[in-house]
Amino acid sequence: MITKAEMKYYSSLLKKNCRDEENKFLVEGEKLILEALSSRLECEVVICKKKFFDENDETVELLRKLVHRFEIISEKEFQKIQATVNSQGIVGVFKKKPTKASSNEIKGKLIAALEGINDPGNVGTIIRTADWFGVKEVLISNSCADIYNPKTIRASAGSFFHLTVIIDDNLIQSLDSFKNKGYKILCADITGKNIYHYKKSEKEVIVFSNEANGPSTELLNIAEERVTVPKKGMAESLNVASASAVILSELTKN
Repeated sequence: MITKAEMKYYSSLLKKNCRDEENKFLVEGEKLILEALSSRLECEVVICKKKFFDENDETVELLRKLVHRFEIISEKEFQKIQATVNSQGIVGVFKKKPTKASSNEIKGKLIAALEGINDPGNVGTIIRTADWFGVKEVLISNSCADIYNPKTIRASAGSFFHLTVIIDDNLIQSLDSFKNKGYKILCADITGKNIYHYKKSEKEVIVFSNEANGPSTELLNIAEERVTVPKKGMAESLNVASASAVILSELTKN
């Protein structure tokens, strides 16, 4: 049984400051909870509403074997912890995974980095896209949307749990460190070179920025080359998540 104090505590995790203080976050939905568990994240409790419990015997049986605590609550109570309007009716409370690392711990030949992207849906989608193209490491500047925002987690479609996602307090300094290790620093920018004409290097970091403001001056100064997806029609700009798919596709071609 869940107490009122516990429900208040779990609902507080919908807020970033509480997630930061408690080092925990919510995962909503059957598939994402199973993805989080498969990545060995520590689960405090799984909570579902009675309707989900009644209609998903196999999932409930599996989860009860995988987690230490499984609770059933009313529809009204569940609304306090759900982040989506049309929720499946199941939420897990997890401990955050490590998101700090030094450049020495990152070994990939292609690294994706995000600067100032404040839409959680875009952040999550780029993480998912990186995973699709085999990019295992993603640097996130602290000016980006919270990676533990429920929208970020949902948009990543589980990829967040399987990649090395690093929150970087000083992205420019890290990029400089990668440059010293032989990585070429690329920047996605609307004024850049056609990505289809770009000649790949052995090791690269590709940085995606806020589509409204573009790359920061500091990023433009450190980037060795700017690349873009060529425009054919009348659209003013391309969504950064969409652009990341095209660019990562080109950079990961054999």
